[in-house]
Amino acid sequence: QVQLVESGGGLVQAGGSLRLSCAASGRTFSARPMGWFRQAPGKEREFVVAISRSGGSTYYGDSAKGRFTISRDNAKNTVYLQMNSLKPEDTAVYYCAAGSTYSTGSSRQRDYDYWGQGTQVTVSS
Repeated sequence: QVQLVESGGGLVQAGGSLRLSCAASGRTFSARPMGWFRQAPGKEREFVVAISRSGGSTYYGDSAKGRFTISRDNAKNTVYLQMNSLKPEDTAVYYCAAGSTYSTGSSRQRDYDYWGQGTQVTVSS
């Protein structure tokens, strides 16, 4: 069992930055790829970015390329999402997810076994 707790969300002006954190419990964190997804009001949840078990490989969705950076610290059981140059369209609830131990990193929600409760990010224009 893995429990995920996101933090770091909030209100920021367009062009600003936020750093989200996701702290994981359990002993399998380093064996799982991790991902960030987001869901805006009235829209389906969408893939943002993922990182492999070791952190050596990353996979970015179109919305994140060039502005967001994912990283992880396996010693701290934590994954991070640095978001720069934020836009109002980035406003959403951001979810951290832990992938299957058989996966290498994926944009598909069905490849993730555990999900956090989400943290709200609001970008004002």
